Amino acid sequence: MPPEKRKVQLTGGATLIVSLPIRWARDVGLGAGDEVFLTAQPDRSLLLTTQPKANEQIYEATIKLFPGESPENNLRLLVAHYLVGYDIIRLISQKGFGASERKSIKDAVRQRLIGLEVVEESQNELILQSLLNYQDLPLKKAMQSMTGLISSMHEDAIHALRNNDSELAKDIIQRDNEVDRFYLLIVRQLKAAIENPGLSEKIGITHPRECLGYRLIVKSMERIGDHAENIARNILELDHAAESVDLICEMGGLAHGVVMRAITSLSKNDMKDANRVITDAAEVVAMGIAIEKEIKREGDMTEVSFILESLRRIAEYGADIAEISINLSTEDLR
Repeated sequence: MPPEKRKVQLTGGATLIVSLPIRWARDVGLGAGDEVFLTAQPDRSLLLTTQPKANEQIYEATIKLFPGESPENNLRLLVAHYLVGYDIIRLISQKGFGASERKSIKDAVRQRLIGLEVVEESQNELILQSLLNYQDLPLKKAMQSMTGLISSMHEDAIHALRNNDSELAKDIIQRDNEVDRFYLLIVRQLKAAIENPGLSEKIGITHPRECLGYRLIVKSMERIGDHAENIARNILELDHAAESVDLICEMGGLAHGVVMRAITSLSKNDMKDANRVITDAAEVVAMGIAIEKEIKREGDMTEVSFILESLRRIAEYGADIAEISINLSTEDLR
């Protein structure tokens, strides 16, 4: 619906009124005597909404799965519909779901999509419904959970490297699924907040423009989890203790500190500390390059080089988060 110009009129000597577009009123089922709600926005605009009806809050989609399509492609379709914000997703298979295919879908949903559950099933159809209310797990709480996960994965990866602990390394790899679950949930929340400004307050967003910044932040956090997983996988490939392990672990500790301080700067709105984080991240990267030059003199250490690369990338993602923290703080000042 294109913008319409309306004149503000004075009635009763003290009340300002403006008429509503009749087409919009009909589309939303608004009639004489109904109530509308006006909410002042940070940019001085007004958000006008009607009282939502229960059946208007449910968004449904149907995905037809074609024979011969790979499970990964089908899962990507399901994830895409989850991120868009559909509440009910119907999966329909023309040939019917086999026992292994049914189990694969259910396992993937449990491992990757928070709040989505299979609520009904038949030979040719699986019905999934989102049972999570946005207020049950707002943005701040979801990010805290995600931060705790990537922090523990990073610290345990350094511990596993120092002690050549393969069992701990395997556990770190499994935990990356939890990071991905929170990442997808947060992206779903941010998409919903952009489309529905009234939802922003419920998930803890002051202004919809913040959504882009937080979208970039959680992507960096998700990549930090991936690199902690990569470190764990390379530890499993090491057939002997790494040379210069103390220096590498020291670098790992510094990279972890960069990430945690960067995330802390988000809540503190501390531009000075965020700038220090970016400077310290550059020093961690330089340290990694120096260590790699040293170990290359000692022989073929491919896995160790991969570990150092992951630690450098973790520090750089921490710097990215700190930079976005500065940008968000500047928006608050405006």
